[in-house]
Amino acid sequence: MERQKIEIIETMRNNVSIFRLKGRLDSNTSQEFENKIFGAIQSGSRSMIIDFKTLDYISSAGLRVILKAAKELKHSGGKILLCSMESYIREVFEIAGFDSFIPIFPTLDEAVNHF
Repeated sequence: MERQKIEIIETMRNNVSIFRLKGRLDSNTSQEFENKIFGAIQSGSRSMIIDFKTLDYISSAGLRVILKAAKELKHSGGKILLCSMESYIREVFEIAGFDSFIPIFPTLDEAVNHF
């Protein structure tokens, strides 16, 4: 079986770090994502958006990375926003209760305008 991959495209817009995820965020790929997001935090990024438009799947390992990043950003006076989720991805966040403390926006533009 081929190892699942994730593509992580990092861009900046209005001093906001944007991470576009493509593929699967699971136990095989979450470490790569964690390294990337915490690299940005260590480089001074305090405003982040994770764009789920092209994400096919997220597991508890992926949720853990997002929770860890949200806590780290909150601790340093920053924040993380999520956007562009398919309904089945959003459902995972709602079941886990993440939507109660991490804002989720329908589009990337709406998330960027929130900062």
